[in-house]
Amino acid sequence: MKVIKISIILFFTLLTTSCNSKNKAENKDTNAIANTEQDLSTYETAYFASGCFWCVEAVFESVKGVQEVVSGYSGGKEKNPTYEQVSYGRTTHAEAVKVYYDPKVISFETLVKVYFGSHDPTTVNGQGPDMGPHYRSIAFYKNDAEKKIITDYMAKLKAEKVYSKPLATEVTKFEIFYDAEDYHQDYEKNNPNNGYIRNVSVPRLKRFQSKYPELLKKEAH
Repeated sequence: MKVIKISIILFFTLLTTSCNSKNKAENKDTNAIANTEQDLSTYETAYFASGCFWCVEAVFESVKGVQEVVSGYSGGKEKNPTYEQVSYGRTTHAEAVKVYYDPKVISFETLVKVYFGSHDPTTVNGQGPDMGPHYRSIAFYKNDAEKKIITDYMAKLKAEKVYSKPLATEVTKFEIFYDAEDYHQDYEKNNPNNGYIRNVSVPRLKRFQSKYPELLKKEAH
């Protein structure tokens, strides 16, 4: 009986601390906040996937030189995927982010450093409590120069034996990015009392910020 009770507690704990919890869908109406319109045409873009996009968006938005981060879906073949399709593994896409950045302030190489420094790239098909191919680690590149920066950085991590396990990050040619629904944008900022945000997303952000304080915007300190 004790084992059954413990199992039930663990089940509900995972349910409320998972990026794929009902909590996310239930917030669709009350937190449907559209992105503020701004001219981003002068900025470069970079694309990454490393687990729940709520977490990844918050990390990159705290970095100097990053103007905007959009949560969405990439890395798959299906057109116009929805959150419900992606989060339940019904597509080949992963939750990802589009990073708008000023190359005069921050380089693509530094963004790659941020990327690898803010998640565990050795986890296969998952990150933290979120498991499945739609939470896999992917570093996207748009050209050969970006591909070389990514692969060189991964080679450096291997040479320095930063991790005890092999890197699971996919290095993938960027094809297309689909914006996620409005209520997913700036989710951490707009939903500070959400159980997943408090227990998973914020701690992940804080861990990153403590490792790289020199990369943070003033307001992120």
